[in-house]
Amino acid sequence: MPTYAVRYLYTASAEHLAEVRPIHREWLAARLAEGSLLASGPMVDTPSALLIWKYDSLKALAELLDQDPFDIAGCIGERVIEEWNPVFGPWS
Repeated sequence: MPTYAVRYLYTASAEHLAEVRPIHREWLAARLAEGSLLASGPMVDTPSALLIWKYDSLKALAELLDQDPFDIAGCIGERVIEEWNPVFGPWS
């Protein structure tokens, strides 16, 4: 199954992100429990996040990410999905 690196670039205000964050994280926790989400978290110095996924296809992952509460609430200004080839580490 392919591995994907997803980058979210946020355009929402910090207040709006904070309001939606609990349901976004609940949604992510469910994906982690299912085994499709491998890791996720915000970047330190930019309003963005990195998410690592194992998923059947880019198209199917994009459809899943459309259900992310951050996306539904309009928090994400840009979403970049790229297939990633982890050569070293726990996901290689």
